[in-house]
Amino acid sequence: MKLLLIHSDYIEYEVKDKAIKNPEETDVKSGRLEEALTAFTAVEQIDEKSPKKAVKQAVSEIEKIASQLKIKNIMLYPYAHLSSNLANPKKAQEILIEIEYELKNKHFSVKRSPFGWYKSFKISCKGHPLSELSREIIPGEEETESLKQERKLSSYWYILTENGTLHDVGDFNFKGYENLKKFAFYEKEKSRAIKGEPAHVTLMQKLEIADYEPASDGGNMRFYPKGRFIKKLIEDYVTQRVVEYGGLEVETPIMYDMDHPTLSKYLERFPARQYQIESDKRNFFLRFAACFGQFLMAHDATISYKNLPLKIYELTKYSFRREQSGELTGLRRLRAFTMPDVHAFTSDIKMAMDEFNVRYDLCLSVQKNLGIENDDIEMALRTTKEFYKNNKDFMVALVKKLGKPVLIEMWDERIFYFILKYEFNFIDSSEKASALSTDQIDIENGERYNIKFTDKDGKMKHPLILHCSPSGAIERVIYALLEKEAMKMNKGKKPMLPLWLSPTQIRLIPVGDEFISDCERFIDELNKVSEYQHIRSDIDDREESVSRKIRDAEKEWIPIIIVVGEKEKDSKKFTPRFRSSTISDSDKAYSLEELHKLITTQTKGFPQEKIALPAYLSKRPKFKG
Repeated sequence: MKLLLIHSDYIEYEVKDKAIKNPEETDVKSGRLEEALTAFTAVEQIDEKSPKKAVKQAVSEIEKIASQLKIKNIMLYPYAHLSSNLANPKKAQEILIEIEYELKNKHFSVKRSPFGWYKSFKISCKGHPLSELSREIIPGEEETESLKQERKLSSYWYILTENGTLHDVGDFNFKGYENLKKFAFYEKEKSRAIKGEPAHVTLMQKLEIADYEPASDGGNMRFYPKGRFIKKLIEDYVTQRVVEYGGLEVETPIMYDMDHPTLSKYLERFPARQYQIESDKRNFFLRFAACFGQFLMAHDATISYKNLPLKIYELTKYSFRREQSGELTGLRRLRAFTMPDVHAFTSDIKMAMDEFNVRYDLCLSVQKNLGIENDDIEMALRTTKEFYKNNKDFMVALVKKLGKPVLIEMWDERIFYFILKYEFNFIDSSEKASALSTDQIDIENGERYNIKFTDKDGKMKHPLILHCSPSGAIERVIYALLEKEAMKMNKGKKPMLPLWLSPTQIRLIPVGDEFISDCERFIDELNKVSEYQHIRSDIDDREESVSRKIRDAEKEWIPIIIVVGEKEKDSKKFTPRFRSSTISDSDKAYSLEELHKLITTQTKGFPQEKIALPAYLSKRPKFKG
């Protein structure tokens, strides 16, 4: 059964003509209901096999949403357009009548529009994040224990503001917080399927960063030289920041035994979309996070309270998740991805929360330096009502640091291994949200994996564990950067990657072949200024006009373009074309030393790498036609 649930100011309809041979007999030709939950409903063939279960699950879902919205009026509206696998009309009508009956028994005021008729209708949707929801009912579907628990425990959604006020998400005024509204809609809807190609897909192809690999499984990408270079710089930067924070870098296997006693219990409770392989008559799964390897390593370690917080880090190349095919597009959601993952093992909740704060600052800093500002992200906090009540000041302090309201999901009781989790989410041009940085306080896995440390009193205890990715998946960072620039392009602004991430930082364009040797000399002199940092420079020596070369450099998002002719040869002074005023808004002439200082000042603290492509454009292959 398919349900489309609309929180309505009003819904009204008028019967027009027969839609099936034998429609429901009715004298009611029109109807109207105000302040209602309108349930557009399509009964499907699968519902005929277990009609009682279908009714029970549908009633439960409608009741849950109505209770969250605090309304008692329900309009049941048969709507065949929601499905292409419709049930027999007679059976469908019986199921709808039964749903109406059960809802009335639960003291709802219910109206049902007649079945089997074409009807015109008008509806006014409330327009808040809970006002448009879709649900799919599969009666009799076998559920894992964790899914049963998830169904049993409803989420409650709120907006927490900087002053500590908690608002029901349906009552919050989102004026000035449009992205937060989009994020709240996305989280409530839980629809991850992509309806159109995101803007970054075209950009990643045109810029020769990445592309689909048709010879592989979906969600496994190929990265061209520029893309691999950008990806490596981000990997190096995140690793650099984690090591500075105190992370001990390790490497662990990518596959684990399905029958390992600890891992099998974990998989049973939290089933993932796993890749499985067989080797030597044993079944293995490919890791979907670095947790398994790091936890098994910590289990075998000798740990004292003096070692805590113990921070173990791995940049997983790769983690694997069999995401649904309809969710896979570009770099946003992949089946094979690179994830920086740093766990902190702590002695108690106080140490865990102190460390949580430190890592929160780390994540905000990493995101900003990657080019993702606070204005580009929306935060979700997930916790239980009890933990929120006891630690409200702690959570409000997180909101104040972010500087804007956040979405909170709460449960009556804990069903996951964590008691507190946050995510920074990027909202793209198609209004989809993607988690980047995240951290969580895990109170179960220290015991589950039998990880122990010797405390001050000499007793062996299990640590609490924090799970953090300071950036989120590396591929998703590139996705967010490209989507951000696509939105700038829609506003008529020039797109550009951060200067430290640009594969080419300066392009020299000789006005004639006789100046190519001068361009070579300038690059040599530019890099002699410092032996520790090379400015990534190249030369467009192709047989094209200067204007064409400039246009091509613009299409590549080259940050600094310099045309070299007789004047530049003699004076060694250059008037660059700066792609962005963030590099420089000056139109003065620069010496090589000044250009070097300009770039090194802005890229200080970031990984320094030489150019990864031939310096001459004529020698470069074209990877994307």
